[in-house]
Amino acid sequence: MLHILQTALELGFLYALVPMALFLSFRVLDIADMTTDGCFVLGTAVSVTMAAAGHPFLAIPTAMAAGVCAGFVTAFLQTRLGVPSILAGIVTNMGLYTINLMVMKWSANVSLLKTATIFTLFQQTGIGGQWYEALLAGAVVILAGVLLVLFLGTRLGLSIRATGDNIDMVRASSVNPTFTITVGLCVANALTALSGAMVGQYQNTADINGGTGIVVIGLACLIIGETVLGRRSVVKGAVAAVLGSIIYRFIYAIVLYTKIMPVQGLKLVTAVIVALAIAFPTMKNWIAFQKRKNERKMAHRTKGGRA
Repeated sequence: MLHILQTALELGFLYALVPMALFLSFRVLDIADMTTDGCFVLGTAVSVTMAAAGHPFLAIPTAMAAGVCAGFVTAFLQTRLGVPSILAGIVTNMGLYTINLMVMKWSANVSLLKTATIFTLFQQTGIGGQWYEALLAGAVVILAGVLLVLFLGTRLGLSIRATGDNIDMVRASSVNPTFTITVGLCVANALTALSGAMVGQYQNTADINGGTGIVVIGLACLIIGETVLGRRSVVKGAVAAVLGSIIYRFIYAIVLYTKIMPVQGLKLVTAVIVALAIAFPTMKNWIAFQKRKNERKMAHRTKGGRA
């Protein structure tokens, strides 16, 4: 059981960068970026391919640079060519399938067996003991989260946040929304690619279909975290992304451990978790509304009885 929980914690940290990226694109910029699935695989493909060539550390920033390029293409389609945001992400995602195959040398799978990765090299330092993978993944996620919060507090970051709130006001303030949207999507996809790069070296493999549905899972993790912490600040948003990812992975681990559902039915479990995560805020508001309604009725009856 401890091993399962440890693995869930490690995966929670590794995949937390995806909801963090969606927090930037979906919550801050108010853009539904569908590039996520393909960009995640792009990060995995670049990282694993470069690690197989003997450059595991260089693979991480290179994967992030590839993610920036993917985000730039989506932003270009949206801001320069007038393609709707969702369709722009879908088009880029479609093109990335071929790009990812090219990076993986036209193979659907690339393995890192008996090859050094950032995790095996970190293990050799002896830091963290058996928890070295969780420690390294957690350190990367915390660093990325801190940098994201600091970035959104800069002048450019505030302009990006303002673009998501009111793009017309940003134009009136002599700020170019095309630039802020482009930077925002580039940073978001860099985080997604970073997640893919870490996961690829953690699992010692890259798969062309490894990112299927990752955008839905990422949104579910973000919503779960926001349900627990709320959506009042950038810091809470970043923490909610990490917390939601860990909670999601723990739920997944419990389902596997208790064998409530066979492995073949885990897609259904994911769908149920996503549906409950999305519906929970609405149900919570409805329950609160009914409670206030009943309180008003009781107050009216009490006042009528006194009269």
